[in-house]
Amino acid sequence: MKFFPETALTQLEFDKIKVLLTAHCQAAYAKEKAMGLRIHTRLEYMEPELKQSHEYKLLLQNGMFFPSEVFNLANELQLLGIPGAVLTGDQLVDIRKLAENAKDIFNWFNEERALAFPFLHHVITGCYFEKATIQLIDEIVDDAGNVRDSASKELSEIRINLGRTRAELRRIFDRVVSKWKKNGYVSEIEESFLNGRRVGAVHAEYKRQVKGILLGESDTRKTAFVEPEETIELNNDVFALEHEESREIYRILKQLTETLAAYTPLLKQYHVIAGEYDFIKAKAKLGLDMEGNYPVVQDKAEINIFQAYHPLLYLYNKKAGKPTVPVSIALNEKNRILVISGPNAGGKTVTLKTIGLLQLMLQSGLLVPVHPDSAMGVFSKLMIDIGDTQSIEFDLSTYSSHLKNMKHFIENANGRTLFFIDELGGGSDPHLGGAFAEVILEELARKRAFGIVTTHYLNLKIMAGKTPGIINGAMAFDEKQLLPLYKLIVGKPGSSYTFSIAERIGLQAHLIERARKLVDEGHFRLDKLLNRAEQDVHKLEKKEKELHALLKENERLKKEMEQFIEKERHRQQVELLKHQNKISEERIAYLKDMERKLKQIVFDWRRAEGQENKTALMKQMHALLFKQKEKQVTEKKQKKFDARYVETGEEIRPGVKVKMLQNNQVGVVKELRDKKVIVQLGAIPLTVDLKNVVAVQERATEAKIL
Repeated sequence: MKFFPETALTQLEFDKIKVLLTAHCQAAYAKEKAMGLRIHTRLEYMEPELKQSHEYKLLLQNGMFFPSEVFNLANELQLLGIPGAVLTGDQLVDIRKLAENAKDIFNWFNEERALAFPFLHHVITGCYFEKATIQLIDEIVDDAGNVRDSASKELSEIRINLGRTRAELRRIFDRVVSKWKKNGYVSEIEESFLNGRRVGAVHAEYKRQVKGILLGESDTRKTAFVEPEETIELNNDVFALEHEESREIYRILKQLTETLAAYTPLLKQYHVIAGEYDFIKAKAKLGLDMEGNYPVVQDKAEINIFQAYHPLLYLYNKKAGKPTVPVSIALNEKNRILVISGPNAGGKTVTLKTIGLLQLMLQSGLLVPVHPDSAMGVFSKLMIDIGDTQSIEFDLSTYSSHLKNMKHFIENANGRTLFFIDELGGGSDPHLGGAFAEVILEELARKRAFGIVTTHYLNLKIMAGKTPGIINGAMAFDEKQLLPLYKLIVGKPGSSYTFSIAERIGLQAHLIERARKLVDEGHFRLDKLLNRAEQDVHKLEKKEKELHALLKENERLKKEMEQFIEKERHRQQVELLKHQNKISEERIAYLKDMERKLKQIVFDWRRAEGQENKTALMKQMHALLFKQKEKQVTEKKQKKFDARYVETGEEIRPGVKVKMLQNNQVGVVKELRDKKVIVQLGAIPLTVDLKNVVAVQERATEAKIL
């Protein structure tokens, strides 16, 4: 990507993003890549890096293990490729770990994971695992970096002889020191090693009393170190064998280094793979820190982002426990340039820098703190004019420097250019500077460039409202509290709140009034109209939020009611099924009982002798069958009665409806006579015992309610 000016990346604080990314890197390869982060202008380079960051972020979010270890073996691998070089045991252990990590990575990507994380898998595409690298090292060196006894027959024999000689030396030395100790010659430390030889520590005054070679004295000269005469030859043998061991180890390591040299390109590839995964992991961690996402990326100039945060501001506020206000902006072929107005310190410049920094991060393969449904395009040029660009070196004023930058913008802008201009036309006479600003904006629109401009000029606000491709935007401001809301409202210009701020800070009223008279009436009225319109928008937004909350609450209550009705319907169905099942169970029990009784009668019939007994059985069967039918008829009448009437249990008196227990018929009490009651049943009065009637009431009222 081409930048203007050279300090553009620093002004947009892209260097701070690289520092944050580097802090998450562990390998030197990854740190170097982070500090030299490339900003791509082609989608085929951007997309794989973005998807790799996104896939690793998913691994971290789901707590999945990935065998990514850190290695800084560039020097060792460089040495491995030099003829005649020899790697130490520790260096070979590190190279073995590198190969082992490569093996773990290749094994991790089974068929299922390769499909689930295709862009992470792409890192190892074209590479393979060679198990010989591990086997060659394992045959020679153990996990601690020591050469194994089995590395060669010669080394094995040397170490056997060395062990025997040391054991003999130890035995003889202990005997000599024990003898010296009895004679009181030995000091407190008894023995030591000097120049690789075992020596006895004796008091200085007795050094002439013992046989051996004086090899040295302590700093205080109170202790002399003497090699016993009896161990001189054995010490010589140990020294010679140790020298032979070192030469054999060197020969073995040199031979192993030469053998491994053939795998240098492959091992370097393993090293790059480990570094790449460390770099991708760092990008994923940075994405998690700032809640970065992978938006929709299209190969065209476009910015359509929702709920975007300035990464550095978000991290700062997050640490301080403060909220960060997101911004949403849409720049496309229809609306390519956004003119933002509003009071100072309202967030105009922060909004401008937010979009610029997010675009740089995206084209560097970094996840950006925007809603995942956002869409972002690709730009080939980025131009900014932010802050005071006065040049002492070239004797340029602020405005002259500003115009020089605008000249570069106009000459070099195209349909893939993204520009940011803070206070377009500032630093000059408002009328003349505003005219030049209007011309510059028209030319950039004609060049079909994309960009964001901040201004206080009314003519630019008016121009943005009527020029195709240019739209207005305003930073929200609370006039009552005199506080910026840091919220961008697209589609309308904003007021600078000049007089409101002056009134709120307590500037004298007559000075404010004089200033108003000096301002063009139309200019003042337009600013006041913008002020009032912005406050009206705030009120409408507030009412819209309240209405939206009420609609959500209404929708919630509606769902709860539907759920309640559904549960009640289900409960009624369950009760109905229970009732039907109860009736079915009673019917089955009744039929089983009937079957049992009929079987018994048939059995008795077969065994009965004489006509008289058989006649009795026939009567029994007749009674069983027909009385059951009568019982069913009675139950049916009872159900019919229960559906219409309900027993009240009240006192029997004239005018009360009663049910006659014998036939379930209902009449009205006309008269009481001792223990008798006269019931009017239709047109017929009947005398019935008082105990055979019960007071009832029609269910008509209840039925109507239901």
